[in-house]
Amino acid sequence: MRIPFLGPLACALALATALATPAAAQAPIVIKFSHVTTTDTPKGQGAERFKQLAEARTNGAVKVEIYPNSTLYKDKEEVEMLQLGAVQMLAPSTSKFGPLGVKEYEAFDLPYIFPNEQVLRRVQDGPIGQGLFNKLESKGITGLGYWDNGFKILTSNKPMHAPEDMRGLKFRIQSSKVLEAQFKQLGALPQVLAFSELYQALQTGVVDGQENPPSNVTTQKLNEVQKHATLTHHGYVGYAVIVNKGFWDGLPAGIRTTLEGAMTEATAYEHEIADKQNAQALADIRATGKTAVYTPTEAENAAWRKALAPVQREMASRVGKDLIAALNKEAGAAGAAPNN
Repeated sequence: MRIPFLGPLACALALATALATPAAAQAPIVIKFSHVTTTDTPKGQGAERFKQLAEARTNGAVKVEIYPNSTLYKDKEEVEMLQLGAVQMLAPSTSKFGPLGVKEYEAFDLPYIFPNEQVLRRVQDGPIGQGLFNKLESKGITGLGYWDNGFKILTSNKPMHAPEDMRGLKFRIQSSKVLEAQFKQLGALPQVLAFSELYQALQTGVVDGQENPPSNVTTQKLNEVQKHATLTHHGYVGYAVIVNKGFWDGLPAGIRTTLEGAMTEATAYEHEIADKQNAQALADIRATGKTAVYTPTEAENAAWRKALAPVQREMASRVGKDLIAALNKEAGAAGAAPNN
């Protein structure tokens, strides 16, 4: 078969097309975003919003693949996988950084360290929050923002109206020396378990109770296997949105700036969703009638705070005495009494 001769003009057009095709068909930058909660949680919705904004504002140059509900990695695996580059982005709870060697993050686990959301935001958005992000850099991690899921309640199959009601109960915790000390201070028995294993552990009696914000209770259906809940609001569940440092630093500057803007907006959205979902989740828990919800009196709240006050002193050598003092100073500046 004869191959037709291509004239100079046709050759030039063919060459131009060949040169243009790779750029036009260039594969998008893929960000694998893994997390351990369901899509309908504040974290899950924050991740979805970031995906929408990132892909739209980069005109498809970035593709965000979200892997929710531990479908890719579980609690204990995900940070290591990020460091290895197997996944690019995570939103782990701040407790996950203690085992990594950045123990200061466990200050977020201290009971009653944040008297309200306003103090929490000032800490996250100010020098303290950025200083903690800086400590992750040597671990190959860059911090992008702080997400949260609000303040925790206690649930178990036994009424918990006073600190002494906790004695002897097995409570699931994240891997955190502060949380371990917290429950030991109450006479309970802390048990480290992955979040994905919690429902079954409660159902089978491996543990008696747990602590989480209301939205985590309902999305994981924990209220189906817990008869009692107490609105202690003793602690906070927060997440640090992090990215593999090598991957992040290797992005084109314009893309990185665009993604930072998308993360800022997704963070504001996640905070708003967290507030709304926790209020709705608490209403849902009450409505099912399966879990009796108890609101402590002022005197009972004072008893809980007094019982847990020694945890700050006990953990000062681990998370940093100066950091704890700085957090209590923020609370004092807001007109709230320090929890020490």
